[in-house]
Amino acid sequence: MNAISISPIDGIIIVIYLIFIIWWGLRHGKSTDAGSYFLAGRTMPWWVVGLSLFAASISSTTLIGQSGDSYSTGIAVFNYNLTGVVVMVFFATFLLPLYIKSGIFTIPEFLERRFDKRSRYYFSALCIIGNIFLDAAGALYAAALIIKLMFPAASLSLVIIIFAIIAASYTIPGGLSSAINAELIQAVILIVGSIILTGACFANGGGEYLAGLLASGDTATKLIRPLTDSSTPWLGLIIGMPISGIYFWANNQTLVQRVLSAKSVDEGRKGVMFNGFLTLITLFIIIIPGLIARYHFPVSEYPAMSTPDNVYPMMVLKLLPTGIIGIMLSALLAALTSTLSAILNSTSTLFTMDFYAKARPEADTRHLVKVGKIAALVIIVIAAIWAPNIGKFGSLLKYYQEMLSYIAPPIVAAFLMGMFNRRVNARGAFTGLIAGLVLAVIMLFFRHQIFGEMHFLFIIPILLVFSMIAIYLASLSSPAPTEEKLENTTFRKDDFAAETLALKEVSWYKNYRVWGAALLAACALILILFA
Repeated sequence: MNAISISPIDGIIIVIYLIFIIWWGLRHGKSTDAGSYFLAGRTMPWWVVGLSLFAASISSTTLIGQSGDSYSTGIAVFNYNLTGVVVMVFFATFLLPLYIKSGIFTIPEFLERRFDKRSRYYFSALCIIGNIFLDAAGALYAAALIIKLMFPAASLSLVIIIFAIIAASYTIPGGLSSAINAELIQAVILIVGSIILTGACFANGGGEYLAGLLASGDTATKLIRPLTDSSTPWLGLIIGMPISGIYFWANNQTLVQRVLSAKSVDEGRKGVMFNGFLTLITLFIIIIPGLIARYHFPVSEYPAMSTPDNVYPMMVLKLLPTGIIGIMLSALLAALTSTLSAILNSTSTLFTMDFYAKARPEADTRHLVKVGKIAALVIIVIAAIWAPNIGKFGSLLKYYQEMLSYIAPPIVAAFLMGMFNRRVNARGAFTGLIAGLVLAVIMLFFRHQIFGEMHFLFIIPILLVFSMIAIYLASLSSPAPTEEKLENTTFRKDDFAAETLALKEVSWYKNYRVWGAALLAACALILILFA
């Protein structure tokens, strides 16, 4: 593909943005103690939590991966976001209170509170590996793709190193507070920029093209697909996507860490709901523009569009005028750097609080902050080394989804069984996690021999049920957990009933359940409109 040049004005805008975001992040950093560095002092209001969640979740797999998948297969890829919103309501209602009440720093720490340190160490190590090789490396690779479109001769490795330095420059010194405050700016830029790009996609015949697809009932405009669909078969929406959604939104340290920074359970819940509404908007500012790109950039005229990861950068560079291109590229880079920043902070938190602090209990909070900064530096270096290999997987979305389908089910099984079954104990949880890992490794190498061409969304629930059965049966071979292990770690009907009574005294617009019901109704409406 030939280079797509940008004007000096666009280049200046991008440089100014990068300098500003580094300065802004450093200005709002907090690193005096572990609570400030890793959880921003637990002082964040709901709107900050929501915007931060949105900016951190709009990663390379969302912005670049989903727009590219929409171009290739239609809007069905939005089902991941749609089921994700349903999961958010479930997470905010049932799981989040247990996280915040238990006072944890990390999600693996919750497993130790409910079970024992074996499950904590296992999950924490798995999270660190996944964050480095899936998330951080994916964000760096996506950033490099954008630059390679403009400068094909540029070294992929060099571009990756540059973006690693940019994200690390404010995240490592300032911690979660730096990351969150930078994400507030990035979320606004991302939303406004994506709205501008959507308008450009609808112009010059794009709107008429979409209207024609809708009127003809084209499969590309359908969320509900047949069982034989290679992208998102309808059954996968029910039995597969919710499981990966729980892992992404409720067990993912990178995202949940932002909710743990909330100043109360109620603020955290409202932040999650706010993020849910922002996530629904992605149908109109990310997914549908990717579909309309078929009209503006048919593969017959633009061979590069046969690579899904080129779709979003191409729309930005070809559809927008000078000046706006710089803003949109800044928005794109905002999504990538905010994701990378979030991953760096969460992964260093996992290493420091789950491993180092356990090995060195005498270490004070200032020392832990220092260790967290060193860990973040090592993490970004490893991710930068691995990132160039992602191109071998075909697309960012395929790379991420396939890896997640093997990692997520055993973890989700341990959390759900632990929170909703009081008989499950430490031996059962660890046995289920290891059994699930062994099966996942077997699947990684022998999936086609075992399940043939079965869609990975159908394989996910098989791994989940297998892990749940292993957890329960192994738990029966040893005594039930003590009440101490169940305190603030298991769901109690009495607590839920008491909360229901208390919410009757709260104004409807302050009631998180009202907003949760509104989110579910919006999901149902979208599903009906695009069925």
